[in-house]
Amino acid sequence: MKVILNDHVEHLGERGACVEVKPGYARNYLLPHGLAYLDTPGNRRLFDQQQDRWREMDLGRRTAAEAVQASMKGTELLFERRAGEKNVLFGSVTAADIGRELAEKGFDIDKRRVHLDEVIKELGSFEAVVRIHRDIDVTIPIHVVRPGGTVEEAEAAAVEEPDGGPAEEAEAEEPVAE
Repeated sequence: MKVILNDHVEHLGERGACVEVKPGYARNYLLPHGLAYLDTPGNRRLFDQQQDRWREMDLGRRTAAEAVQASMKGTELLFERRAGEKNVLFGSVTAADIGRELAEKGFDIDKRRVHLDEVIKELGSFEAVVRIHRDIDVTIPIHVVRPGGTVEEAEAAAVEEPDGGPAEEAEAEEPVAE
């Protein structure tokens, strides 16, 4: 089914693109959410008439996103979590946790806009990418420490080797007497 995208759709295309999608995706998601029109001559004319309005809206969204980006600069998140002997967490820090923490700091960021390489399951310092606008991303440092810990402890935990550290490697390299 051919549709004209009415807005940017991730992994599909930009506004104004004419794309071929499966009928169910168009019927159940794109059309009801106003993200696309059926590709007909009448809808093509309607789309052309709305171009100026959409440019203004996109400019407003981008300006607001740049303001949020500027206010998020320098923001760091500190999570206190219980962990075992080898710095493995009893649980994890997820995008939902990061979204809640950002909401407590006054940022209205949906958890789906927070991107982690993988769920954080150990103590240390990490980075999360927050996509504010399709063209604007902010990288936020995340520090995970034991309760009562500090950022320096998180950075030290990130430097240590996960399998016991450099001390075990030195012992393993010693020659065995024959």
